[in-house]
Amino acid sequence: MGKSTTAQMFRDEGIPVWDADAAVHALYAQGGAAVAPIAAIFPQAIIDGAVSREALRGLIANDPTVIAQLEELVHPLVAAHRRAFLDHHSEPLVVLDIPLLFETGADKWLSSVLVVTAPAKVQKERVIARPGMTEEQFNLILSRQTPDAEKRKRADHVIETLTLDDTRQAVQELITKLTGQTDA
Repeated sequence: MGKSTTAQMFRDEGIPVWDADAAVHALYAQGGAAVAPIAAIFPQAIIDGAVSREALRGLIANDPTVIAQLEELVHPLVAAHRRAFLDHHSEPLVVLDIPLLFETGADKWLSSVLVVTAPAKVQKERVIARPGMTEEQFNLILSRQTPDAEKRKRADHVIETLTLDDTRQAVQELITKLTGQTDA
């Protein structure tokens, strides 16, 4: 959808951005808070003291119930990471980059929700272009997400990410709207 690129545009405008995916990467890294709990249940997912996403993908492919077990372990750790970020930022606007926002119910406690979107064809092209991504993985991702049309309906703001220039302009306009500032 262009979520990461759009999040970077907020950062470029001086807006603090918390990234759920980056938080998970930190939690899965050597010494990360998720390593020991995951190792206790799925020791085969630990390689060189870190959680292997590839190993987890294999476990999930073989047993769909693994995802629920992982979420039960990891979601509270991600929430704590997010709380620490928010505790350190008192700016009038912060962005939380949360891939499964509606699916996890996080939209209920936010003051405003922005959905970053692109047409289905563009979305598929972008995802399939990622290293190691297959059409099967893409379809699995889509099956776990709220449909784009539903996200748009539930959002307070929508930015379509067809071109970088239009996206950047939409980000700047949204910052101005939300903060009342002309220079973020």
